Amino acid sequence: MIGMRTFVAKREEVEHKWYVVDAADKHLGRLAVQIARILIGKHQATYTPHVDTGDFVIVVNAEKVGLTGKKLEQSKLYRYSGYPGGLKSATYGEVLAKRPVHLIEKVVWGMLPKTKLGRAMFKKLKVYQGATHPHAAQKPVEVGEFKW
Repeated sequence: MIGMRTFVAKREEVEHKWYVVDAADKHLGRLAVQIARILIGKHQATYTPHVDTGDFVIVVNAEKVGLTGKKLEQSKLYRYSGYPGGLKSATYGEVLAKRPVHLIEKVVWGMLPKTKLGRAMFKKLKVYQGATHPHAAQKPVEVGEFKW
């Protein structure tokens, strides 16, 4: 039986695009899922699991991201220094007030693979607190509402 061959993208053939996502008035989790899909490359027909087919994502207005329910007061981010008693925690509200960029990066990182490929994908994420970004030369495309 002769059938179609499976398409496999090659690293040299992949062309990375740039997208701008406005985080204002969007829910953090749903926004992070959509960003992770673009970084991984699952929004393209040429997706190949072992090749970085994803695109660059610029997130603006990180401080205006929204959370539902009581997540601002109840949900926490943890970090551990490796020493006894070195566990530190902060609520989402505290992190959003001090470092909103870190909150978005942390949530998106949790949705990417924890491999060399995942680290390469994460480097294509650029998050900015205000409405401006320094990547105008790359001619990024504005992403409106996601429909997938």
